[in-house]
Order: sequence, then C-alpha cells, then structure tokens
Amino acid sequence: MRERQASHSARRAREFQAFVAGAAGRLLHAATLLTAEPPGDNPRARRLLSLSLAHTYAGWDRLHGEDPYDRARQYLATRFAREAWHRYRDGLGRARRYATGPLGRLTPRERLILVLRLYEGVAEEQAAALLGLPVERVRTICDRATATLLHPPADPARPVAAEAKAKAATP
Repeated sequence: MRERQASHSARRAREFQAFVAGAAGRLLHAATLLTAEPPGDNPRARRLLSLSLAHTYAGWDRLHGEDPYDRARQYLATRFAREAWHRYRDGLGRARRYATGPLGRLTPRERLILVLRLYEGVAEEQAAALLGLPVERVRTICDRATATLLHPPADPARPVAAEAKAKAATP
C-alpha cells in the first residue's frame, strides 16, 4: 500500500514538474502584464504565479482530463481581480494607480480583460463567465482598453512663452 502511494506521489510530482516547466514562463508573463510591473522587478506577479501553481497542484488529482493550464490561468485571473479590487481602491471607491509601463495607464479590470482576450486568446464568452460580467461589457472594456493603448492621451503642452525665451537666449 505504501509503495503504491509513494509511486503515485512520485508520478504526480513528475507530471506537475513537467507542467510547470512548460507553463510557468507564460503564466509569469501574463501575471506581469496584469500587475503592470517591469519584467525584471515583478514581486506581485511572482506571488500571483506561486499562488496559482500551488492551487493547481492542490487540485492536481481532481483535474480528470481538464487542462491544468486553463485551471491555473483561471485562478491567476480571479486572484488578481480579487486583490486588485481591495488593493487599488482608496477609501472613497476611486481607483489608485500603482502600475507602470505601457499597461499602467489601464485600470486593473481593463488590464485583466485585455490580457485574457489578446494575450491569452480567451473568448469573450469565457472571459465574461470567468469574471461574472455580460459579454457586451467585456467587449466594451476590451475595446476601450485597446483604444487607450493605441491612442494614448497626449502629454500636456509646454508653455509657448518659455519656448520663445529659450530660443531668444540661445545665440
């Protein structure tokens, strides 16, 4: 009996190691996009990845033909959504901005939907079901986030008088 349990545990560990070797890089990249941290300095993304992999390993024997990557991605997304709701809100319900980089100007929900739809290739219906939103809402948020990335708001204009003084001062 013990030999069979040991054999099962060893097989389970090998299967999970093979899964992690193939999926961890992509999941970490998705988590880094979600948190909008720089790729070299991403402690929140690494924490999300660790929690997602731990959750997947805990349910490894109950997968029964399910895709472990899909399970890990779902947990990663829902964990990010839950943490973002609590972490990025001030006392008045307004979103606080901590993110940097190209996706930093998006809200956490916009980043989540954009990463699921464009980076991970999740269908609108699946993203809507995962997040508990109507399909139309997911489509609208994705379109708005894409437009924000493609056409970022212009930087504030420099004062014209200061430019004129600078040109006049240079010989």
